[in-house]
Amino acid sequence: MLAERLVPVCQDPIVELFVSETPTQRSQTLLVIHGGPGWDQGYLHEPLIELQDERQVVFVDLRGCGRSTRRLPPGAHTPAAATQDLVALLEAMATQPVDVLGFSYGGLLAQRLVVAAPERVRRLIVASSSVLAVPGDAFAGWRERDERVAAQPPVIGYNDDSYDDERVRQDAISSAAANIWRLELLPEYLKRLDQVRFSCDWSNAWPDHSRMPQTRSSNAVEELRSIGLPVLLLHGQQDMTFPAALVDQTLRMLPNACGAVIPEAGHMAHVDQPLDWLNALREFLG
Repeated sequence: MLAERLVPVCQDPIVELFVSETPTQRSQTLLVIHGGPGWDQGYLHEPLIELQDERQVVFVDLRGCGRSTRRLPPGAHTPAAATQDLVALLEAMATQPVDVLGFSYGGLLAQRLVVAAPERVRRLIVASSSVLAVPGDAFAGWRERDERVAAQPPVIGYNDDSYDDERVRQDAISSAAANIWRLELLPEYLKRLDQVRFSCDWSNAWPDHSRMPQTRSSNAVEELRSIGLPVLLLHGQQDMTFPAALVDQTLRMLPNACGAVIPEAGHMAHVDQPLDWLNALREFLG
């Protein structure tokens, strides 16, 4: 059972972040930042709660997501604002540096968090995300990815720029077969999606996603190298969102990083190969 609370992090506008955490206090904390944006933390609870005997695991819903403050003014949904929320959360909950795991879009925010408050982070895990920008031709020639993307069922009843919570849910369901690799796990993954509280706040603020302010810093490699904290690039070999090839490229540029690329695993590598994924994380965290 996870303990739940709301943590005030911003006064203008008023924002409270919904946090759930393993109940037993441990000497080390792992903060987990979900992706989307538009999802909540729930799809990451398993297998990460299995770390509770070793450290306190803290899951957070970003502003505009899940059970955190929603219906904010349109201008409030920016990477900078979300990052400042996370800085305030660390200031409120921890007296010593924490480990941070950012998943997918959360991996980009986690990098921003490290740059904004390096003294508050001990180790960084960039999971199913990337430090380097994804090239436009990153997936060229990958037939199976092309087939899975082409086979995604359409979301009926919505215009391209029309969003509500159900539209975000349907988008996640439509893309499910491109987010996991082992299709025999698709029914289990869809059950997991049933438990996610999807939200449309970020999509309504930025219906044209290309116009959202840049989340990834153009100097991310240099910034992380300068700060020097240990970084783990935790990735699925068959990730169809962030190509696994970027892991080796990043390692050549970032001497304080190490990589764990999990075979037979896609974007949701923690679903495809939970034991291997968790073991790689444990080894890094020590």
